[in-house]
Amino acid sequence: MFPEMRRKKQQLSNEETEEIFHRGSHGVLALLGNEGWPYALPISYVYNGGKLYFHCALAGHKLEAIAREPRASFCVVDADEVIPELFTSAYRSAIAFGRLRVLENREEIIGALELLCGKYSPGLDTTEEIEKFLNSVCVLEMSVEHMSGKEGLELLRLRNKDGK
Repeated sequence: MFPEMRRKKQQLSNEETEEIFHRGSHGVLALLGNEGWPYALPISYVYNGGKLYFHCALAGHKLEAIAREPRASFCVVDADEVIPELFTSAYRSAIAFGRLRVLENREEIIGALELLCGKYSPGLDTTEEIEKFLNSVCVLEMSVEHMSGKEGLELLRLRNKDGK
């Protein structure tokens, strides 16, 4: 169903790809928008156990798109350094494909919000904050069905040169 990467030597391992999802602070969620138009939006997230979690408003274009078509992709850029003299860039990125669902179970919602808070507000007690906004936030879960990571040849060369 998902095509193989053409430049296999640039493909990252599953572990390296998952690390990109753990490290990233935001990514771009791509959905099927109104009348078949692509709808891609930058969004914060957390990755845990093969799932991506996002939070959003209780209504809007994003939720309408998901209700129409739950399949989505999510991309995170981990590195991107332009190298003008070589007419290229040194990059590393990962993309995940999966299906989104709106969490409805209170325990699942709280669990996902705790994961998000743990990522973006580590070490803080966020119990009151979660409880305060629990009824005014929507939480999305994307079950990852396929993921891949890739890095540019320049990063690959640097990594091989440094022995990392």
